[in-house]
Amino acid sequence: MDGLKSLAKGLRLLLPLLFFVLTALHTATAGEFPPVAPVAPVAPLPDIHLSFGNGSPEPSQVAMTVELFLLLTVLSLAPAILVMMTSFTRIVVVLSFLRQALGTAQVPPNQVMVGLSLFLTFFIMAPVWQTMNKTAIQPYLAKQIAPDVALARGMAPVRDFMFRQVRKKDLAMFERIAHLPESPATRDDIPTYVLIPAFVVSELSTAFEMGFLIYLPFLILDVVVSSVLMSMGMMMLPPTVVSLPFKILLFVLVDGWSLIVGSLVQSFH
Repeated sequence: MDGLKSLAKGLRLLLPLLFFVLTALHTATAGEFPPVAPVAPVAPLPDIHLSFGNGSPEPSQVAMTVELFLLLTVLSLAPAILVMMTSFTRIVVVLSFLRQALGTAQVPPNQVMVGLSLFLTFFIMAPVWQTMNKTAIQPYLAKQIAPDVALARGMAPVRDFMFRQVRKKDLAMFERIAHLPESPATRDDIPTYVLIPAFVVSELSTAFEMGFLIYLPFLILDVVVSSVLMSMGMMMLPPTVVSLPFKILLFVLVDGWSLIVGSLVQSFH
């Protein structure tokens, strides 16, 4: 009982002291933290309304709308057209084979390889695009020909380019797969949807043949270096480490970039 009385008396003495300490702490720290500014009310979002009218009765504005949709469609198909219907496929595959034959993993980097392939494609396809601009694009913009006529005239130079590069056996294979009613008598009788895959397969075949020819001298150099290392008893040293400087030296001595790029451009003529 006496213990409880002593505890109660101690608490009565401790509570005023605790209140005094908390008051002093609050007074000391009151100036360290600035008062919180009131949050401004968020402005309401504006109303958005979407409505469709009857359209303009003027034929010129309707034609402009159709041209805009056609332009967006062409832009969406532009990467596929650039890769599959031009010289880009052969160039980028041959350059990739060259990098693998040299043994340089990422030299030149992919950005340089693709950029060089694009500019070589622009150089090779420039006559085709000039013909398209002269016979189809400019007359159409001048409202001298209809859109279907412009499309037919624009595809003609591209088809001529693909016909010059496509292999007869690849074209015959896709004609057989497509179940054409009869053997086409002229080029105009071959549909474009048959010509494009045949052209791509022919480009891949030609690129692999060129890649094989590029591989041969570097393969011979690898064999020679490997034989020398084996005869010297240096079996733990990878032959590619020793042959890489010699490959680069050989490629520089024969002016390899001019030789490869020149051969690629001449293969389309």
